[in-house]
Amino acid sequence: MRAKIHATTTALAALALSVALAACKPTAPARPADAGATPADAATPAATAAPPAATAADDNLNAVLWVQRSAEYRANAISIFRAAADHLDAALAEPEWDALVPDEREQAAPAKGLAPAVIMDIDETVLDNSPYQARLVANGLEYDEVTWDQWVAEKKARPVPGVLEFARAAEAKGVTVLYLSNRAVHLKEATLANLRAAGLPVKDDSVFLGLGTHVEGCEQNGSEKLCRRRLAGRVYRVLMQFGDQLGDFVEITANTPEARAALLDEYDDWFGERWWMLANPTYGSWEPAVFNNAWSEPREARRAAKRTALQRDM
Repeated sequence: MRAKIHATTTALAALALSVALAACKPTAPARPADAGATPADAATPAATAAPPAATAADDNLNAVLWVQRSAEYRANAISIFRAAADHLDAALAEPEWDALVPDEREQAAPAKGLAPAVIMDIDETVLDNSPYQARLVANGLEYDEVTWDQWVAEKKARPVPGVLEFARAAEAKGVTVLYLSNRAVHLKEATLANLRAAGLPVKDDSVFLGLGTHVEGCEQNGSEKLCRRRLAGRVYRVLMQFGDQLGDFVEITANTPEARAALLDEYDDWFGERWWMLANPTYGSWEPAVFNNAWSEPREARRAAKRTALQRDM
């Protein structure tokens, strides 16, 4: 009887151990419904598949990673600023040279005879905010004003590759660097401190033209930069403009793919001479243009619209 009980006990113990081990065994992660299969998937046994991801797939992962880790991003930015530096002397020497479109140059303030300046957007043009974007990706979040203000208050953004050399060369030639940004005016102090800490020239506090800057005789339309460009044109002859969005250079009256393409066609020959565009795949007005600017829609609905906008053949 004891032997039988012992045998039964041993069998139950073995069964319990087997169940426990099975419970601890890693299983293959479930793929997202839209992930699709790759050749590697077919060759990878389930037992050796990668562990489940800590967060859901994020459209911005590759874009942020490219900015932070690729040599190509650095090469792209350096190329833009070096090419602009090569054009600076020619722009200075030409009295009629102006990087403001005619509609934004007020008749009362002709460019000729004014002190020279360059207009530079800040975010992703002068300062690299990819750590903020990386935090959003890592935590499955989207931009909001609270987390953004907290990031700006840290004053940790580093200069975009190549910008220091250009900005310092411009300053050495007597060209004022104006920072025309959609950072709100309440972020002025932290922003100027960050710019100075990064080694960028800051003539005085007036060079920061943030969102909310009052411009006499010009009505601000949302986050458009038209009024602030006009303000700059009242004081300076603008030799060049730098940005990572089309709206950094000219007013966008309709944010649709078609209207944006038409603007580019109209001012095509300004780029590479008067206007200099930095690459920014992480965010921008190009994105809502493909989902009808409907930020109120759920994230998945916006994502579906972006997928629909993909060109699958030429």
